[in-house]
Amino acid sequence: MDATSRSKLFSSAAEALHDVRDGAQVAVGGFGLCGNPEACIQALAASGAKDLVIVSNNCGNQGQGLAVLLQRRLVARVICSFVGGNPDLEQQMLAGQVQVELNPQGTLAERLRAGGSGIPAFFTPTGAGTVVAEGKEVREFAGRPCVLETALAPDFAIVRAAVGDPLGNLRFYRTARNFNPLAAMAARVTIAEVDRLVDVGELDPDDVHLPGIFVQRVIHVPRHANVIEFRTTRPRAG
Repeated sequence: MDATSRSKLFSSAAEALHDVRDGAQVAVGGFGLCGNPEACIQALAASGAKDLVIVSNNCGNQGQGLAVLLQRRLVARVICSFVGGNPDLEQQMLAGQVQVELNPQGTLAERLRAGGSGIPAFFTPTGAGTVVAEGKEVREFAGRPCVLETALAPDFAIVRAAVGDPLGNLRFYRTARNFNPLAAMAARVTIAEVDRLVDVGELDPDDVHLPGIFVQRVIHVPRHANVIEFRTTRPRAG
């Protein structure tokens, strides 16, 4: 079988997300607005799929990114580690319109990693003795109380990479790597939008951050808004 017959390329984000249904759990790469799969987010919003469960470090910021889904009232639940800077999520959470499950950031990352590694649950000392541990099993290891956390295995993941090939091998750009590989590994179906699409074999194996076995669909998106959350500048010298 040649590379062409094994290609995972789709012509658009809408086509790649065609089977996302109401109530789907979707993991989304990105940290704040850094590394957001912008085209996939817009396509998901346009699809009209509702009652979504979003797994993400945060569900958008400053009305941007995943906040688009909140503004269209498409989200039923958010599993995240950060709410600040997101008035849409704050308002809907306080109004009881969206359920929010807050996780320590490392715990959220590990829940996704565990899902991608086939590990159903794990114990962590993070959150022991706090509200995070309420309703969960707690055991002691080496004298430290540890909380049982379950893995996340979402239906879909949408991620963004700097470079990818038709087989789904991906390379991320610096800190945009963040939650993207973890989300991709955990999901049943992963859709990757790539800034630059290269031929199979052009990516050196040592440069692949995520192998294509974790990616089912690829779309080429050469242009992104790349919104900056907070721009900090200083006056030019002289």
